[in-house]
Amino acid sequence: MENSAISGDEQNLLHMRSVQPFAVWFQGFTEAELDFITEYGDALGHNKATIQGRAREDVYDSVRITRTAWITNNPQTAWIYDRMARIARHLNDIVYRLDLTSLSEQLQYTVYDAAEGGHYDWHVDHGALTPAPRKLSLVLQLSDPASYEGCELEIHAANQIETPPKTRGTVIAFPSYALHRVTPIISGTRKSLVAWISGPLLR
Repeated sequence: MENSAISGDEQNLLHMRSVQPFAVWFQGFTEAELDFITEYGDALGHNKATIQGRAREDVYDSVRITRTAWITNNPQTAWIYDRMARIARHLNDIVYRLDLTSLSEQLQYTVYDAAEGGHYDWHVDHGALTPAPRKLSLVLQLSDPASYEGCELEIHAANQIETPPKTRGTVIAFPSYALHRVTPIISGTRKSLVAWISGPLLR
């Protein structure tokens, strides 16, 4: 698929209120591009996700129930990696100014299904077993919010819990050390693409 440029006025695409622990890039992908990512992800073999470093998936159902697949960087998908990295770079330059290096991990295609009781309780994306520390997390909303109920991404900062928008094609960015969760899905299916940007140790 052609790697089209990010379109629109950056001032309109970027949304950041000082009270929010996240930044938002609207319309980062076209409808056709979102359809491609969804179809590509659906064609992969999905596995029940576990907690990093823990193998007994049944024991941790109270913490996490979701299915995941990994989208590798190849000629068909390189444009997705490039787009996510560019959006991350823009948001980081404007909002966070973290010392980042690269998208050092494969993209995670995630599926939350109401029939399975999909959810992911409070956690951080520190990546204890990753080659380099995760510093910035990104979530691309692939599903139309009208197609499911519940399954809200929530981010906890100070004494507030904030909920980013669910608009299809929106990319939400937040520091990987931020406490966040995905609330239980009530009906339908929610699909998203998750990326992590690494960098040197915080100091």
